[in-house]
Amino acid sequence: MRQQLRDGNRDTMKKLLVITALMFGFGFALVPFYKKICEVTGVNNLVKADEAPVNTQVDVTRTVNIEFDANTNHLAWTFKPLTNAVSIHPGELTTVMYRVTNTKDYAVTGQAIPSYAPKQAANYFKKLDCFCFTQQTLGPGESKEFPVVFVIDPAVHKDISNIVLSYTFFEIAGKGKPQS
Repeated sequence: MRQQLRDGNRDTMKKLLVITALMFGFGFALVPFYKKICEVTGVNNLVKADEAPVNTQVDVTRTVNIEFDANTNHLAWTFKPLTNAVSIHPGELTTVMYRVTNTKDYAVTGQAIPSYAPKQAANYFKKLDCFCFTQQTLGPGESKEFPVVFVIDPAVHKDISNIVLSYTFFEIAGKGKPQS
């Protein structure tokens, strides 16, 4: 009776080991199978570095000159672009930096408002990141550099070859005045 029990346990152990080995092998076989299914269906498509997509939206046949201007409206800040102008292709992602310094001995909050010349260029000037999206607070004597990340829409009219982006900072009333 004990011998039959041992033989039964040994047979069960062999079966479990075979099942475990098959499951382990099946797990390894799923990896190439999964990759092939994803490749065929386009799901979870992993792009290799040498296969990186090229931005076909860039119009390399022409350039647009962008000039940058900075103003303050009776605000105690110095404000200027770190780059006065760039020459880019429509569709090309571009970043420029502006430096702002609070010249007062107390914190001041301001908001930048953009304007464009020619006026119709505003429809083609697409900002992805800009300090003008939010109010900015600078402490006494504090300086900050702010990026403007933009792209000129490739659909920009052919006759627009120069654009001026001008920012004017306005003080936000009631914020940052000295404590009495």
